[in-house]
Amino acid sequence: MKVWFISLGLAGYIALSSLLVFYFPQSVLAFLLFEASLLFVYYAPLPRRVKLSFAGLVLVVLLPLLGTFNGYYLEVAIQVGIFVALALGLNIVVGFVGLLNLGFVAFYAIGAYLWAIFGSPQANQFLAGAHFPLAPSWFFVFLFLSIAVGAFTGALLGLPVLRLRGDYLAIVTLGFAEVVRALVNNLDKPINLTNGPKGITPIQRPPLFFQPVLEFLGLRLDPAALYPLYFYFLVLLMALLVILVTRRLEDSPIGRAWKAIREDEIAAATMGIPVVRLKLLAFAVGASFASAIGVLFAAKQIFINPESFTFMESIGVLAMVILGGMGSIPGAVLGATAVTVLNLQLLKGLSLWLNTLRQSGIIFSLPLLGSFDLSQIPAQFEPAKYERMVFGLILILMMIFRPQGILPPRRSEGKSDGAA
Repeated sequence: MKVWFISLGLAGYIALSSLLVFYFPQSVLAFLLFEASLLFVYYAPLPRRVKLSFAGLVLVVLLPLLGTFNGYYLEVAIQVGIFVALALGLNIVVGFVGLLNLGFVAFYAIGAYLWAIFGSPQANQFLAGAHFPLAPSWFFVFLFLSIAVGAFTGALLGLPVLRLRGDYLAIVTLGFAEVVRALVNNLDKPINLTNGPKGITPIQRPPLFFQPVLEFLGLRLDPAALYPLYFYFLVLLMALLVILVTRRLEDSPIGRAWKAIREDEIAAATMGIPVVRLKLLAFAVGASFASAIGVLFAAKQIFINPESFTFMESIGVLAMVILGGMGSIPGAVLGATAVTVLNLQLLKGLSLWLNTLRQSGIIFSLPLLGSFDLSQIPAQFEPAKYERMVFGLILILMMIFRPQGILPPRRSEGKSDGAA
């Protein structure tokens, strides 16, 4: 009976928040209430199958439906999915193994440029007699190829840094990211591989293989309207696959060995754990996730340039992992969602609200301070301009009041570490 009451209450909340988003499509607060339904599903004392049913209802049915009324919601959801995959990949290296990696965005860039070069006319610049771009169907081939390329480059980075720890490891990985960014920024001469700072465009999108089925059913939709939904489901599928693989690895002997290395590398080596191979494996697995999602990012954006893969992107993904809880899969998901929503919705929504006040021409009369014209509010006060400062304050507060993160690893995980 208790399960039925909780389920009905949760269903009512999801329905109410969906209606609020439908009737107030421009309300950031309404969409935040709708997004919070997933957090309530996670914490609800319900059987796993019921939780999965509610999560499927929100992610597979309601969110795409609401996205057809307001495409911005789908854009936010796609960005959240991309950063969830990146945060989970970095969580393997930082959370499971305890290796501080400040150059994770380099693998993201490698995957993006891999498809951008061959999925656009750019390859014609250095391959004489070739006919590029490749057909859209090659997108899926490069998606799998990027996993292998990302794993190879991850292992290649891991080889020279195996003996490094802490700050030294962070400096080397940071240097690797800057090397990759410098290469893609300057490899436009003498052979034009990456088109330098101008970037690459147009990049092929994956084929709409289901469009003939829709036309057979009498639904003739514009591809421009289909692609946001298409990319949403692609990102959702990739994020779920990354979560599944990460969960399987976490519960496997490999995951327990990673955690043993994180707790005490010398003791792990003494117990016979192959530290070198497992560190390389962690770098390879995390890099393969980032490289694969980079291919999807390039196809979605149609245009990429080196400015999409700066050092601050690595810091942003690291902040997601720390905020959610290092070593925690739900924590990485929550951290990626919170940071992305904060950046795309809250800060920008507050900036839009401030601009509306500035243009309203309202004048306040205060008893002691006199009148104040809202149009005189400086543009420097826009919250969107203080994104990094807000992230820094959040991280400082987290380190003071909750250093383990919002959703830290379960206590049972710590016991398994000791057993490993």
